[in-house]
Amino acid sequence: EYLFKHALTQDVAYGTVLQEQRKAVHERTGQALEAVYAATLPEHYSDLAHHYRRSGNTEKGVAYLHLAGQQAVERSANVEAVRHLTDALDLLQTLPDVPERRQRELTLQVALGAPLTTTKGFAALDVGTVYLRARELSEELGDTPELFQALWGLFLFYISRAEHKTGRELGEHMLRLAHSRQDSEGLLVAHQALGNSLTFLGEFAAARTHLEHGSALYDAEQHHALTFSYGADPGVDCLCLMTMSLWPLGYPDQARQSSHKALTLAHDLSYPFNQAEAQAFAAWLHQCRREGHAAQERAEAAIALSTEQGFPFWLTEGMILRGWALARQGHGADGLRQIREGLMAYEATGAGIWRSQFLAVLAEAYGQDGQVEAALRTMAEALAFVEKTGERYYEAELYRLKGELTLQQSQDATEAETCFHKAIEIAKYQEAKSWELRAATSLARLWQQQGKISEARDLLAPVYNWFTEGFDTADLKDAKALLDELAL
Repeated sequence: EYLFKHALTQDVAYGTVLQEQRKAVHERTGQALEAVYAATLPEHYSDLAHHYRRSGNTEKGVAYLHLAGQQAVERSANVEAVRHLTDALDLLQTLPDVPERRQRELTLQVALGAPLTTTKGFAALDVGTVYLRARELSEELGDTPELFQALWGLFLFYISRAEHKTGRELGEHMLRLAHSRQDSEGLLVAHQALGNSLTFLGEFAAARTHLEHGSALYDAEQHHALTFSYGADPGVDCLCLMTMSLWPLGYPDQARQSSHKALTLAHDLSYPFNQAEAQAFAAWLHQCRREGHAAQERAEAAIALSTEQGFPFWLTEGMILRGWALARQGHGADGLRQIREGLMAYEATGAGIWRSQFLAVLAEAYGQDGQVEAALRTMAEALAFVEKTGERYYEAELYRLKGELTLQQSQDATEAETCFHKAIEIAKYQEAKSWELRAATSLARLWQQQGKISEARDLLAPVYNWFTEGFDTADLKDAKALLDELAL
């Protein structure tokens, strides 16, 4: 054992040892570690990977790098995991190109996908490259067990880039594959994927059905291990996404309960990525419920955890929602700055999903700050994005906001009314009672100002009376207050 006063001195000394001698010493060191620590070998995977990687024993180098990478994932040391698994793939390329090597490469590629997604974001090009290669290898080797993980990774990659048609096709492929294999874990993940995809496409009832199937299949003790191969706990995912479908369908209280369950499960599992995810989704729900202070608290929790752990996707989403919350509470300039910074950072990850809603958040903050022209330009950008991508989750609300901003800018009642009618039409088609109530309230208020009292009441009352919960939300309170005025 040698001690060096400076790392450079060590590097110079190491460099003076002949390459073959270095390899031999590294291998003997690895063998000694295996012998001395045979009973506690997992505690030394990283050291063993270090030595065997530098020895002539490539097989053991790849094996220990893989084990060290998997261990790092389980400890949420994702940057370290990416380094170990990338080194394993590089070392593997020095072995002969035979089917066994391709199988090992496939195993390493799917292992790399989850920590790479965590550290770079779902939509990063490196993530897509890894999962495309995994799918190619799996199909080349003949429908391997890893194919499902490759398809899941590609699903997340495409849907995160707002390529919703491709995402849906992959989700449907996964469901067929899971049924053909009679794979209960695969069914859980496939229902989760389709619930995710259909939510953003605006097919909320179908999304809810898939997510209920996924939640029914989930068992925390049995399925939490999937976190380390798929990147997140499927039970937490299903609950977060259920929140997203229950809110527009007109169940504000059930959406809040689903969000609370997601937060509780993520806390119990103590997996940081899911904890950040659950906080971000909770902030999103409070934004939909127009609860500025609560949205700020949840967004700041997501930001703090994501900053500490290095989760760019949830960090940038938290920034955007915190900006909305600040603007909502009267801090317009600061809120606008944070929304714009969050959007820039979000788009830098390659992500496009949720962009229509985030642009609406920006437009709303512009409107509150009196910058109506900027708000309307942002709304036009959001609506163009909807048409380009098919991301129709927030479409009804986009038209309603456009109508409100039009009234704020020019008092053009005709154009505003057209926007409100369009919002109601979309919401009805989507069975989205929450969006319908909000749009009907906007149109009824306009008709009230025009003296169309009975028309306004006849429009709003049936939508309001449909609801059986959520009477403490701002939307239902506003609708009730307006109906009371219309009854006078």
